[in-house]
Amino acid sequence: MALTLDDVRRVAHLARIEISDDDATSVLRDLRSIFELIERMQAVDVRGIEPMSHAQDLTLRLRDDVVSEADQHHLFQAVAPQVESGLYLVPKVIE
Repeated sequence: MALTLDDVRRVAHLARIEISDDDATSVLRDLRSIFELIERMQAVDVRGIEPMSHAQDLTLRLRDDVVSEADQHHLFQAVAPQVESGLYLVPKVIE
């Protein structure tokens, strides 16, 4: 894809970005190098390679799913302003 200075200016205009000629030239150079990198990456043969969910082969450390603290909800609800049937009551905010 041949990207031109006019393309950079048009995209800047559509994005409502004011860009000087020097900046547009710099952006054009950067975009061309990005597109060149993308083309090189697309040229790589990846048939037979399994997709990875992470760049490193990591395994998550899991712990047993067991209760580690005592049930204290009665203690917490004892200091709440209003409680009914084990639920916290809050004032209506939106009418």
